[in-house]
Amino acid sequence: MSTYTQSETQNLQRSLEGITVTGEAVRGVPPESAEFLIEITASAPTAAQALRDNHVKTTQLAQAVAGLGVQQADLQTISLNVYNMYSQAMQGVPGMGAIGQIAQIGQAGFGLMGSAQVAQPDVQFGSYYAKKTLRVLARDPGRVGEIVDAAARTGATVTGAFQFRPSDEAAARKAAVDAAAKDAKAKAEALAAAVGKQLGDPVAVSEDIIATNGTYAALRSALPFAFGAGAPQMTGDLEYYARVSARFRLQ
Repeated sequence: MSTYTQSETQNLQRSLEGITVTGEAVRGVPPESAEFLIEITASAPTAAQALRDNHVKTTQLAQAVAGLGVQQADLQTISLNVYNMYSQAMQGVPGMGAIGQIAQIGQAGFGLMGSAQVAQPDVQFGSYYAKKTLRVLARDPGRVGEIVDAAARTGATVTGAFQFRPSDEAAARKAAVDAAAKDAKAKAEALAAAVGKQLGDPVAVSEDIIATNGTYAALRSALPFAFGAGAPQMTGDLEYYARVSARFRLQ
């Protein structure tokens, strides 16, 4: 069993005394860009042809979105893979198709005579499949829907979620945390005054921040019919929610 001296006990009690508060703040900033991933696929009898066809589709995509503010540098290749596709060819009796049975009519009535030739599967090389994943940077977040439509017309497929970002995300986070810290101190000062004390130095501080970005805009871009024709044509602000927990001494 551990024991404390009188001075140690007094120090422990003083460290437990005080006020603990939680400050909160939300800061909204307009998004200035958006990112999302797309896939471009092509198949051909040879790997070289599949890659060439994939390159052609990529060029068509770049041309389709160029008029919407997406520059060549805004299309970043994340991955490019080529896969072997295999097929099973059923080798049956020459002149006959798949497995079957021939129904014959006998003198005594109807009967089935086993004329089924069991085919043996033969694994053969099939086509080659080339898949490229691109990261698309939309410098105008309000045109994300148009960019997705243009990409889809070239055969590309959108994968993953939309990521909307401000021009300076670090500054947005700092502004939210600073505001939450000021809110925590103001609450502590009010509580100290309410009990006839003065606020002392902080002895512990912790923070947490949550960013929500572009949920409404992403859903509207993917499912415009779900919101109706009267839905506002807007992206909405990015929200940074900060919580700061602080413990102050009382004087």
